[in-house]
Amino acid sequence: MAAIPPNTHIGIASVSAEGGALCYRQILREAARRLEPHEHPTVSVHNLPLARYVDAVRRDDWRAVGAMLRESGEKLASIGAEVILAPDNATQHGVHLAEVGSPVPWLNMTELVAGAVAAEGRKKVGVVGTRTVTGGAVYQTHLGLQGVKAVAPSPEDAEAMDTIIFTELVYGHFAPESRDRMLGVVEGYKSNGCDGVILGCSEAPLVITDANSPLPVYDATEILARAAIDWLGGQAATA
Repeated sequence: MAAIPPNTHIGIASVSAEGGALCYRQILREAARRLEPHEHPTVSVHNLPLARYVDAVRRDDWRAVGAMLRESGEKLASIGAEVILAPDNATQHGVHLAEVGSPVPWLNMTELVAGAVAAEGRKKVGVVGTRTVTGGAVYQTHLGLQGVKAVAPSPEDAEAMDTIIFTELVYGHFAPESRDRMLGVVEGYKSNGCDGVILGCSEAPLVITDANSPLPVYDATEILARAAIDWLGGQAATA
């Protein structure tokens, strides 16, 4: 990879505080793995109140979601961000609206994740996340275009994950039984013939990791962070 100039700048349009913080950490960890010691980009985070996003998503008001993401994106661009990331899975439909006419590019997390899953030859994967993510087309469309089947949880599992995410994980904590419940969902995917699991919730790595998962893990936030460093490297190479 080409050396990344010291003035490069990534912007994170954060939705949940914990998800934005985990994305920030993933970017700098990825930079530390791949660049010279202590050479990393500037990373800025902007967020609006989580409640506004939750209300808009539950109303299926994607224009409102896109407008909020765009507001964050424009503020980040105004202070020098060269590329914008939105690590929240449930709001990914809004990214398509936010990036129209944006002064800087946005990276599309769901496309990146689907590409990573397909590149490793997976054919059937489970999705961990809120009801919006597991029951909608957040990942299903992009995976389908790659020839990968996305498996949704049972209604009971979907309800359990939604509750754990919104009452515990978004606040950065969890009960041991909640971790076990979510790992049980992954075990169910394995029994159903899945050959991988997507962590379609930016806070899910708090409870599901490569070390404890019964299936290969595709951490959406980690994949997005890798793509951000790739993007900066590509820009540096063409400068």
